[in-house]
Amino acid sequence: MNRAVFAMVMALLVMPLAGPALGQDSMPPAPYAYNQLEDPQLEAEASALMHTLRCLKCQSQSIADSDAPMAGDMRHQVRSRILAGESPDQIRAWLIARYGDYVSYEPEISATTWPLFVIPVLVILIVAGVLLRRLGKRRTDEGEGA
Repeated sequence: MNRAVFAMVMALLVMPLAGPALGQDSMPPAPYAYNQLEDPQLEAEASALMHTLRCLKCQSQSIADSDAPMAGDMRHQVRSRILAGESPDQIRAWLIARYGDYVSYEPEISATTWPLFVIPVLVILIVAGVLLRRLGKRRTDEGEGA
């Protein structure tokens, strides 16, 4: 009797953990996740945009290259919106509003991202200034010693 109760309790504890994983695989992919648009020009626009968008699950691949289900959903959104007449810039703006700046491989300068562009330039200028001062000081020291 104790084993049966223990097995039942364990099954009840494990089932909620397995549910989301099983449910995700049972959903069919979105229609345009793996199917290209019939119009080659529209598909070229969609493909170019998809190569500039980051897969949020993989993080090192574009949504064009990723096999993650989320990337498939994002490809579907891009193709559906291109087919509906939206421009790539409008779609990028919508995805950034939905997922944040991180989704784009081509970040825009904004109130939150400007330090990412300015700080590296400042560091390079500081290092160059320090090196020039040290080299200048070394040359004057060599000149005095001769």
